[in-house]
Amino acid sequence: MKIFKIATILLASTVLSYSALAQSDRTVIGDVEMPEVQNSKAFDEIKKRLGKWEGKMTQYLTGDVFDVSYEWKLTSGGNTISETIIEDGVEMLTTYSDKDGELVIKHYCALGTEPIFKVSQASGNVLAIDLDNRSDFNPEVQSFVTDMKWTTDPENPNIMIFENSVHLDGELTNNRAEIRKIN
Repeated sequence: MKIFKIATILLASTVLSYSALAQSDRTVIGDVEMPEVQNSKAFDEIKKRLGKWEGKMTQYLTGDVFDVSYEWKLTSGGNTISETIIEDGVEMLTTYSDKDGELVIKHYCALGTEPIFKVSQASGNVLAIDLDNRSDFNPEVQSFVTDMKWTTDPENPNIMIFENSVHLDGELTNNRAEIRKIN
């Protein structure tokens, strides 16, 4: 009889643990369960970068090398990734979310522009994005980021190269950072 009680208690606790675990993946606000959303392949590629990364960036325009950090977090019930960027002490924000099955990237830049990007490559260890045609900037009078690319080291996924191109005062310049995941 004692063994039966112990077995019943173990079975009940296992069922309750499984039930709690299964519900933890669902987003509920109040008593309303949010619908499940299918993410694009590119969104799932960005998810691989979740966490905080730090390193050094080389600014090719000046040759300066400075500290950078990038932190990707899942927000909005798992439907958006926010990236907090700190380059040489200046904080910026980029958001990644799917719209109609495609990843839309919005960058809130220290240059005062808010370019929108689309994925140009999402394969293997490379994710690249280019300016979307919704971003209507004139490089002769506006400064803005034109593209970004992340290349993960195929032998160590905790090391990445980040590159971007920027139209700055009418001149196209590039930047390159070597970053490492710290958590």
